[in-house]
Amino acid sequence: MEEKKKTTKKVTKDIREKQLEKAFNEKQIIQGKVVKIDEKLNLIVDLGNNIKAIMPRDEITLLKDENGLVSENYIYNRQGKIIKCKITEKLEDSEYKYVVSKKSVEIDSRKWMQNNLKEGMVVYGRVRGLQPYGVFVEILEGVTGLLHIEDISVARTRHPSERFSMGEKIKVVIKDFDRDTGKIVLSHKELLGTWEENAELFEKGTEVWGIAREREKNGIFVELKPNLVGLAEHKSGVEYGQKVLVYIKKIVPEKQRIKLVIVG
Repeated sequence: MEEKKKTTKKVTKDIREKQLEKAFNEKQIIQGKVVKIDEKLNLIVDLGNNIKAIMPRDEITLLKDENGLVSENYIYNRQGKIIKCKITEKLEDSEYKYVVSKKSVEIDSRKWMQNNLKEGMVVYGRVRGLQPYGVFVEILEGVTGLLHIEDISVARTRHPSERFSMGEKIKVVIKDFDRDTGKIVLSHKELLGTWEENAELFEKGTEVWGIAREREKNGIFVELKPNLVGLAEHKSGVEYGQKVLVYIKKIVPEKQRIKLVIVG
């Protein structure tokens, strides 16, 4: 039984080596896990089956600090992470079999972006940062856009973490793209349906659950759907983010308004 286990492992490793050879020859994108950071701040990447590669510090990303180097912060944040890269060189007489580059993947992404990215395009991305003013979304390897807080939804949001979490995959719209600077502005609320589409889901005279949002002079805004809010009469004890039961008093399509009463 022990002999069989060893044979299976060897075959699996052979297959992986053939895959990596093909990836090198065809300049394909592969994935690996960062297992170590050496004293020169190079990344040591396991490409599978304990086949190790080295990613020189300069090949980790296009992003550089004020000294023209990849920042130590950025490097240490890669520890234990799965990253996309390309094999740029095969090594002989080394403890590592390949040299890999994440920067080359980012260069490909930038080229694609310049040639293909357009305003109004719907794309998927990963949440890479949550700030009070918005969400940083990576839409391609090394290409990040900013989703401003006011473009998340029609319903008011105090902090993006109310809607999204780090690493979450979300759908966004390219709102603006400056080809000269590479700056990308994103939006999400256009994907949540129009006022009319959302309002059709509700009827006057019924009770539904909503989320209390901002309290203003005229009343409390209650989110019925991410892209649909109604205004409820003031009620003491209701706090921001609280789930509340509301009675739909009136729906006014021509003014895009919904009047509510908080009943529970």
